[in-house]
Formats: sequence, structure tokens, C-alpha cells
Amino acid sequence: MATYESLIKIKGSVGDLVFYSLNGKNVVRKKSGFNKNAFKKSPSYEKVRQNSSEFGHCSKAGKTIRSCIEHYIKQAGEPLLYQRFAKLMTVIKDLDTVSERGKRTVQKGLITEEGIKLLKEFKFEKKENFSDETFVCEEKESMILNLSDNLSADEIAMITIQPDLEIYSAEYSEEKLLMKKDKEIRFKKHFQDDKLLLYFLVLRKDEEISHMGFV
Repeated sequence: MATYESLIKIKGSVGDLVFYSLNGKNVVRKKSGFNKNAFKKSPSYEKVRQNSSEFGHCSKAGKTIRSCIEHYIKQAGEPLLYQRFAKLMTVIKDLDTVSERGKRTVQKGLITEEGIKLLKEFKFEKKENFSDETFVCEEKESMILNLSDNLSADEIAMITIQPDLEIYSAEYSEEKLLMKKDKEIRFKKHFQDDKLLLYFLVLRKDEEISHMGFV
């Protein structure tokens, strides 16, 4: 980019040069080599198109899930957490071995054992997450949260999320329970269990969050 002085004010393109005004100065630069039509149609851009499509999908999928637990994410106190979460979505998307490249989805990645494991291992800033000893199992009319023996809290919040990451929508329900001596805690079954369900657990002690994460 360069500035120029001339009695004639030029705006627009001349050959491979573009003239415009920036902050009161006359500026000239060379045209970008990027071609929109070539990007959309040229075979040489195929991989770029595929990566771009999947990147956009992962970003939207991450936002869809995050929107269901936004209240707690804010309390984690990490302004750029969305970037790490989007990166996690990309890794999980790569576990979709059914779809062709460019059409792989987070939804299909999450139904794999490795995909859900990666989600559970995600750490929300300095808040502790949960070991494999804390898990959820299903009964006919209810769900049971099994807490590991070393965990204690005054209050438990369980957010059940049923996402559809193909259309970027999600239903969720939150249930708060007081901690009991029994490590098996029952909560309501809010959604059909034949679809993808995610469980986000928050433990609060002395009015402060001690643990939060997917289980």
C-alpha cells in the first residue's frame, strides 16, 4: 500500500492498481490475487473449500453447545474460551469417519467413544472437571448421576443438552439439587434417549463453583 499526490482524485481500479481514500489520504495498492469465482469453482481450491466449510461448521457447532451453558462459562472467567472450544470441535469433527471430507460433522464425531471422551476432558479455565468415576446412567423414567467418592458440594446443577448440530439448534434443561450423602443422585429424564444427549455438571460449595464440565 502506498500514498500518492495528484490534482486528479482517482477512485476505483486502473489495470492491476486500486485507488481509494483512507483516513483522508489518497492510497493505491495492487489488486489481490484472490478470485471469488475461482474459489467457488476451481478444482485447485477444492481442499480450501472443504476446510473452510468444516471450519465454519465447527465454529457454529461450538456456539450452539456453549449457548446452553453460557451462564456458567461466564463464571469460568476465560474470555477466549470460545476459541479453545472451537478447536475442540475441530478435533471431534475429525473423528467422523463416515462422511466425506468437507462434510464431516461434530455430531457424528460426538457419537464416537473418543469424541465424547475429549468433550469430558475439556477444562473450563481454572475450574476442576470430572474423572471417569463421575458418570450418568439411564433408567426408564429417570437418570442417575454417580459422583466419585472424593467429591462434595452444597449444590449440584445438571444441564441436559440435546443438540442437533446439523441445523445448529439445541434443547436443554437445567435441574438443581441439594447434595445428599448418597453418591447416586436421581434427576428427571427430559429428552428421548435415542438421540445424542450431553450432560454438563456444576458443583457449588460455599456459593463458589468448585467443579464444572461434561460427564
